[in-house]
Amino acid sequence: MKYFIGVDVGTSSVRAALVDENGKVHTTDTKQIQIWNPCPDYYQQSSENIWSAVIYTVKNVCKSGSVSSKDVHGIGFDATCSLVIRDKQFKPLSVCPNGTPDCDIIMWMDHRATVETDQINATKHDVLKYTGGTISVEMEPPKLLWLKKNVKSQCWDKAGYMFDLCDFLTWRSTGSTTRSVCSVIAKWTYTKDKQFDPEFYKMIGLEDLCENNFEKIGSDIQAQGNPCGNGLTVQAAAELGLEPKTSVSVGMIDAHCATIGCIGCVPKDKCIELPSLNNRLAMISGTSTCLMQLSNDPIFVPGVWGPNWSAIVPGLWSAEGGQSAAGKLMDHVIETHPAYKEIVSLANDRNEHVTDYLYEVLKQEASIQGISSMAILTRDFHVWPDYHGNRSPLADHTLKGMISGLTLRTDIVGLSILYLATVQALAYSTCHILDVMRQCGHSTEILYICGGLRNNQLYLQTHADATGLPVVVPERKESVLLGAAIIGATAAGLYPSIQTCMENMCGEGEVTVPNSQDKGYHIKKYEVFLEMYEDQRKYKKIMKK
Repeated sequence: MKYFIGVDVGTSSVRAALVDENGKVHTTDTKQIQIWNPCPDYYQQSSENIWSAVIYTVKNVCKSGSVSSKDVHGIGFDATCSLVIRDKQFKPLSVCPNGTPDCDIIMWMDHRATVETDQINATKHDVLKYTGGTISVEMEPPKLLWLKKNVKSQCWDKAGYMFDLCDFLTWRSTGSTTRSVCSVIAKWTYTKDKQFDPEFYKMIGLEDLCENNFEKIGSDIQAQGNPCGNGLTVQAAAELGLEPKTSVSVGMIDAHCATIGCIGCVPKDKCIELPSLNNRLAMISGTSTCLMQLSNDPIFVPGVWGPNWSAIVPGLWSAEGGQSAAGKLMDHVIETHPAYKEIVSLANDRNEHVTDYLYEVLKQEASIQGISSMAILTRDFHVWPDYHGNRSPLADHTLKGMISGLTLRTDIVGLSILYLATVQALAYSTCHILDVMRQCGHSTEILYICGGLRNNQLYLQTHADATGLPVVVPERKESVLLGAAIIGATAAGLYPSIQTCMENMCGEGEVTVPNSQDKGYHIKKYEVFLEMYEDQRKYKKIMKK
């Protein structure tokens, strides 16, 4: 049996998995990583702290799986789209205005560069059509421009290499500065036809990055699934407890990698007909949510990132919608409610997750009120979910959250209804993204959901009911780790392509079907949802005067 290791660097932890050639995940391990939040909208990390967590988790999965280093044939890395800065000798450079030495990473969720984002979008450069018409504050060019403007002598002038986090990990393990097609196309404005556009970088004030064929941000670009360099260096192999020259795949952004580990799975018992790969949409739902869809040809959708060539499956185009806060929003509305401490205590007594307990409260309340569906509990309660701005399809980082229907209620039932309305709002946000994508030419027939929210039955059923689409949850719970192992297996030559690896390693999935009786209710709620956005625009216009 051949084994492969998938490593996922998420927002707050590093995880690793030992996966066999059939896609079975044998062991996993997790290590928390540090986040610095020195002021609002600033989120920073340390690449050294992250690499030490990679070492810890990789060693542990091999040890707990009782697998010899010689049986591990490949490794794949994925990570959040965070920005790593190193000097010309590859040593960390602080991105913190206060000069905190360990902080050489601006995280994906960092929104410090809003002014720079607006400045870049004001150019209306043609390259922005590949980012949905506007660049996001969560992409790399605004962050790079912020660094140049705000920490020039401390960081910018000394910088030798600027990596997306997944590309840092492959450099750290192989010594190769190869960048991933996935990262540079999705987050750095690299395009299939123009590559890095010198005119664009000069126009936004980053002309110094054009030097030496864009060496600082990537002069060697390869697709994921290709071997990176000559495999593990002697040093990295010793640190990880693996063999030198073990194959390492070119890396991926986490949501793109989870898509690979997700949409290849087949509905269990063939209970529904499986559409073609291009008609399946993957939702990677955790702290935030990414919505990923493939197409044979480039499809331009306002407010949706892409079309990105080969960013997921080499040779296919992809589109990426998203919600900047999903699980994070649900946690926020629960944890800031007056009944939070009481419900945590009750959930702990029953050894349940808080959201599972709230789900039971909603069922009971619907029964008490004598209504046919718990969804109707929110008929007078509506939420607009953009507490952290709108990523798609409005691409407006200035949008705020809204709630209509507040009362003086502070009990557990009141909290459960707020929670339900929030979950519904996230589902209507998904509908909003899907509607815009369909108008532009995408066709979605089925949803795949992976990530932490795959375990939330209310979230799954609400998405099925609101969208009218079946929802598939892969039986193999660690989609992103499986995706990372799949690209590692492809790099090692297990199968000739990522697609073939997906077909042989992704397994089966459970299906949640839409509840047709709630269809009319959700149509009305969605109408209110869209009206709330118009109201927010109206309020802004009034106050601007």
